[in-house]
Amino acid sequence: MARLTNRTALVTGGSRGIGRGIAERLAAEGALVAVHYGSDDSAAKETVAAIEAAGGRAFAIRAALGVDGDVETLATALETGLREYTGEARLDILVNNAALGDTGPEGESVAGFDRLFAVNVRAPYFLIRRLLPLMGAGGRIVNIGSAVTRIALPGELVYAMSKAAVTTLSRNLANEVGPRGITVNTVNPGPTRTERTAFVFDRPEAQAMMAASQAIERVGMPADIASVVAFLASEDAGWITANTIDATGGSYLGPKSLGA
Repeated sequence: MARLTNRTALVTGGSRGIGRGIAERLAAEGALVAVHYGSDDSAAKETVAAIEAAGGRAFAIRAALGVDGDVETLATALETGLREYTGEARLDILVNNAALGDTGPEGESVAGFDRLFAVNVRAPYFLIRRLLPLMGAGGRIVNIGSAVTRIALPGELVYAMSKAAVTTLSRNLANEVGPRGITVNTVNPGPTRTERTAFVFDRPEAQAMMAASQAIERVGMPADIASVVAFLASEDAGWITANTIDATGGSYLGPKSLGA
């Protein structure tokens, strides 16, 4: 796999979970990957080390999102890293993955609502605006949405609203930057086993429930989402833009049988 040789990529929230899976896959395909993270230094170092051990190239960028100056902090560090590794501040692939999940009653407070939207919507919007000058023809923007924009789940209301905004962002931005040869798409993961969700999805009863609600009868893994992102980041996807890819394995499509 070398579809992304000589390409550069930024994956926000790239040190753990789905973000790490995406970062590792893009690096395996040949891209130099900037692994953004918010606060967990050890997780970021581990991700970069894993990429390098597999023969890839990566560097870490620490920047808290949802605070004043977040985008400029991230963008400045990215430009510095890109120049160090490539000699120029050119970005080919931007994956907006970093996000907060719904926080239940706390998320329904004004402060919680604003915090979630600051990270999930404001940050990717202004990061795109800040980094677009670094992108040329063939650039790829992939925003990570969520299946909760299609599936109504308890406790996910504010999160679902924020991810719906991301989907709208992708579609409208694609029309704006299309003349520059840049594509913009959204990938919507479904139930996915990560470090944070393992305590749920590793239970036999949860696996059985997932199998019953999935067309493909298993829980998703970060690699499943990363494969879709890697395709959208490649030249093969140059004619695909303004789309939302449901990468859920067919979650909650309805009954598989009407019975006897």
